Amino acid sequence: MIERLIINELRAWKQRENRKPLILRGARQVGKTTLVNEFAKEYAVFLKLNLEKDADKHLFERYNNVNELLIAIHLFNGKKVENQPTLLFVDEIQNSPKAVAMLRYFYEEANHIHVVAAGSLLESLLNTQHISFPVGRVEYMAMRPCGFLEFLNGIGETFDAELITSLHVDPIHERVMRHFNNYALVGGMPAAIVQYAEHRDILSVATIYRSLLESYKDDVEKYALNDTATKVVRHILETGWAYAGETVSFEKFGGSNFKSREMGIAFRTIEKALLLELVYPTSETKLPILSDYRKKPKLIWLDTGLVNFASNIQQEVFSVQNIQDAWRGKIAEHIVAQELLTLNNFVSAKRNYWRRNKEGSDAEVDFIVVFDGKLIPIEVKSGNNAHLRSLHLFMDQTPHTTAVRVWSQALSVDMVKTPAGKEFKLINMPFYYLGVLEKVLRKFG
Repeated sequence: MIERLIINELRAWKQRENRKPLILRGARQVGKTTLVNEFAKEYAVFLKLNLEKDADKHLFERYNNVNELLIAIHLFNGKKVENQPTLLFVDEIQNSPKAVAMLRYFYEEANHIHVVAAGSLLESLLNTQHISFPVGRVEYMAMRPCGFLEFLNGIGETFDAELITSLHVDPIHERVMRHFNNYALVGGMPAAIVQYAEHRDILSVATIYRSLLESYKDDVEKYALNDTATKVVRHILETGWAYAGETVSFEKFGGSNFKSREMGIAFRTIEKALLLELVYPTSETKLPILSDYRKKPKLIWLDTGLVNFASNIQQEVFSVQNIQDAWRGKIAEHIVAQELLTLNNFVSAKRNYWRRNKEGSDAEVDFIVVFDGKLIPIEVKSGNNAHLRSLHLFMDQTPHTTAVRVWSQALSVDMVKTPAGKEFKLINMPFYYLGVLEKVLRKFG
């Protein structure tokens, strides 16, 4: 059993007086149902419905009054109606527009019942069938694949996870970096981690990866608008993994003859299913971040382990001592992107990279993050400070004096001067500290 950190967010939701029914978003098999089942242990009464089953779905079709519906749900689950803390979990809610609409009345008339709803490809389905959640009557939380700290928990290395959280890794740096390299190989899908933890053999996880990839193809195609859209979606899900971490063009993507508009619609359909993100650049060096949608986006998939498997590069990632040497550095950048997205549970959370807004310039910083009202640049690079030309250009334009370089070596802090003469603090941060990035910035920035 992997202890998911997001359960603390659910506990905070449980305690809020203005709590609303919660929509738990996430790609298939990131562990939504397992999480809610674990969270339910903190309630006296747990009611569960899966609206893929006709009998469960029929309850919402039969009852219009929320109190009558609640009595029926209790009886359906073999539970008495009691004045006890109660959690109702409605899984695959997208199968019943009536259930979606009923969430409003749980909020307005039965707020003593704590309601969590989840579903596969929720947003894509709602868009195609013109179903909408009650505005202002529900709240959302995103669930991602496991981050590195959760990976350590899943393979039984909780002691090392505690050292990371307390920023005391230096004495065992090499050991923890080996764990991180394994995380970059296996990825964060819970079933893959459990299988790897049992056998410590990446080959044993192949069946899980293959099943996940096939299920994603089958799922997303259900909601494509026409035959052409289905073909484009399938093309992306078959070929797109090999472009992970790269800037991509929609026109004829992956050697196809599909047009830019067709490819763009398909990419956005898959993005709504939370299987990938099109990460756009910004030229800003201070808030607010304005993404430049005229520029090419980077393609970041939901999980690096799936990228390794689907792109047939597992052997290469396994063989290198430094993951920055694998696949021209793209795997290192991709796993950093994956870790950055685990830092919050907002459905709307997006990543950005920085690109200099100057004709003919190719200056680019891998990622930027917001911290204390500042845009902090993050470069994923090894080597000495002289090779950080783009980072220097960013720092010359920003009003603050803190930057981050992610690498495989131990933590260190340098005072660096740009060619233009600006001094700034460069935090050289090992990969394993990404999950506690804010703590590192507070202590060393």
